[in-house]
Amino acid sequence: MSQTDTTVGGVEAPPTRDRSRPYWTSRRRDQLTGYLFIAPQLLGSAVFVILPLILVVWYSLHEWNVLAGTFDFVGTENYAALAEDTNLGSVLRATGLFSVGLVVFNLGLALLLAVLLNQKLRGTILFRTLFFSPVVVSLVAWTIVWGFLLQDNGGVNGLLDTIGVDGPNWLRGEGTAMFSVVVVQVFKNVGLNMVLFLAALQGVPAELYEAAEVDGASRLRQFWRITVPMISPTILLTSIITVVGSLQVFAQIAVLTQGGPGTSTTVLVYYLYQQAFQFHHFGYGATLSIVLFVIVLALTVLQWQMRKRWVHHES
Repeated sequence: MSQTDTTVGGVEAPPTRDRSRPYWTSRRRDQLTGYLFIAPQLLGSAVFVILPLILVVWYSLHEWNVLAGTFDFVGTENYAALAEDTNLGSVLRATGLFSVGLVVFNLGLALLLAVLLNQKLRGTILFRTLFFSPVVVSLVAWTIVWGFLLQDNGGVNGLLDTIGVDGPNWLRGEGTAMFSVVVVQVFKNVGLNMVLFLAALQGVPAELYEAAEVDGASRLRQFWRITVPMISPTILLTSIITVVGSLQVFAQIAVLTQGGPGTSTTVLVYYLYQQAFQFHHFGYGATLSIVLFVIVLALTVLQWQMRKRWVHHES
């Protein structure tokens, strides 16, 4: 029956659908194509993100002893154990110290290098390559090499000895171990943020600097009034990436210091690893991972909300 209006007993009947019209219209085909394109991403997110989060919450409510083969429901006992853990305070302090040090030195040095390498001088391409090359080097290989360099009789102290300075045992001193780990990580990843800042700097219109020079603005004033506001979206991006990465550091601690001396470099991820895979407290390790997730989520949301105050064009 065609899609026409009919009347029955003086009452207009609703139109009927044309049964000859195919189900797979162009609109439905386009929708199916879109779903098929996003299906791999949705499947990957479900299997590798959502499902692990659900399992971690489930494991945190149990005491799982792999060696004994027991898996007992304990409710919120693992969460109550957080308040009784005497090491957790020092672990959180070490995590905060590492994160603050990495974010400050990494972003500051990356921005400085980007500004210097944005100048139209000879050799800048070579230096860009040199500063970025550590990013593509294997993290473990990079850390092992620095472990040899920072030993008591390593290359760093050997260099200091040539100028008459007796260097410390960088990785075994409580005052130098955390600083050494931060420096190793800064040198490893500063090139990535440098490239991002460099791309942002090259997108700043030159007319703004020319107008500022006409008005008599100094180079420093141009930097704070023009450069920083114009690259503020990139600053937000790099800060979020660096903060999240600093909270997830593991390989550097495991290779360089193993959390020592004492617990001075035992960050939250390494402490989680110790509890779960060395002491076989998988339930408590899962609880610590929930703590890490909450911290990362809270800091990311805080940074995203604060963007309205200092990121250009945000309101």
